Amino acid sequence: MSKLKYILSHPFMVITSLITRLPYFSFVRETNDYQCRISFDFWFKQKVLNWGGNKKAYWPVHWTSRVYDIENILVGVDAYPGMMTGCYIQGKGGIRIGDYTQIASNVVIVSANHDPYDSRKHILAEVRIGKYCWIGAGAKIMPGVELGDWTVVGAGAVVTKSFPEGYCIIGGVPAQKIKMLEKEKCFSFKNRIEYNGYIRASSFEQYRKKKLKI
Repeated sequence: MSKLKYILSHPFMVITSLITRLPYFSFVRETNDYQCRISFDFWFKQKVLNWGGNKKAYWPVHWTSRVYDIENILVGVDAYPGMMTGCYIQGKGGIRIGDYTQIASNVVIVSANHDPYDSRKHILAEVRIGKYCWIGAGAKIMPGVELGDWTVVGAGAVVTKSFPEGYCIIGGVPAQKIKMLEKEKCFSFKNRIEYNGYIRASSFEQYRKKKLKI
C-alpha cells in the first residue's frame, strides 16, 4: 500500500502519530515501560473530551472513575489512582501516594468523613500510601490510614487502621495483617524516564508548588 493510500484509509492514526511527536506529548512516547502505559487516546478522552469530568487531574483518570479535590492529592511516579475503572478518590483531607504503587478497579480512597453530629461538616484525616504498594480490586482505604512501602491490600478489604511498617499483605473487613513479606525479595525497580502522571518528574516539583496544596 502506498503512503497516500495509507494516509487516506487511516487518517486518525496518521494525525495521532504526528501530534504525539510534539514535545508536550512526550509522555506517550516515554511511558512504554510503565506498568500502566499512557496512551494518546486515553489523554484525549480525559483532557479534551472531559469524559467523566476529571479534566483537571494531572494524571490519567478513567472516565468511569471519580476524583475530587485534586489539589490535595499527591501522586508518585507511575501511580495513577482512578486510572482503572469505577474508582472513587476523595482528597478533601489530603492523599499522598508513593512511586510505583498500583491501584486496581473499584477502589475507594477517602480522606474525610462526615461529622456524626452534623453531616454538613467534615472530619479531615490525611491518607498516606507508600511506594510499591498494590491496592486490590474493590478495596476501601478510610480516612487517616497510613500504609508503608510494599503493602499489598487484598481485594475487597476495608482498611480502617494504619500499617505504617509496610512489607505485608493485609485483607478482610476490617483489614488485618495476613502475612509479612520478605524485605530482601522486594525489588525497587525504576522506569527509564519518570513521570508523575502527565508531568516529567524533573518538572513536577515546580508544578506542585504552583498548583497543589499538598
